[in-house]
Amino acid sequence: MTERTNSARELARRLGLNHTSILKAERAGRISRDADGSWDVVRVRQDMLATATPGRSPLASPVETTAIERLALARLALSVEAQRVALDQDKGRLMDVVTADHRIDEFAAGMRDAVLNWPARVSGLIAAEIGRDPHLVQTILQEQMNALLLEVADRLAPPAR
Repeated sequence: MTERTNSARELARRLGLNHTSILKAERAGRISRDADGSWDVVRVRQDMLATATPGRSPLASPVETTAIERLALARLALSVEAQRVALDQDKGRLMDVVTADHRIDEFAAGMRDAVLNWPARVSGLIAAEIGRDPHLVQTILQEQMNALLLEVADRLAPPAR
């Protein structure tokens, strides 16, 4: 014979819960009354066990065995990860791909300009040191720098598919 009761308070007492948790579970659709308005204690216990949140319900088993427990744990893990990513983004440790590409382009352009301007800056010093024409030294340095930059660009270019 099944255990039945008409009182939510009596149901809570039999399950070892408080009256409020029964009302909340009913409102959330985790448990329901029978058509005659009574509670089937065994069925309600099974429904409560199947939907119990680990760590929050005295009915929940300590080991994650039910699907709802695994889903709750996965949801918690995703929430923690989302919070970690948001914190990293707030602290400036993350940026979107477009911003990163823009910053890399700015840095590379600055480096390219510095390398291209280097022959004009040092050619006079080198020419005076070796006793050659400054214009000739600058021209040779610029040709070598251009060749070096082309070689580096070829190495950095993505492979053709």
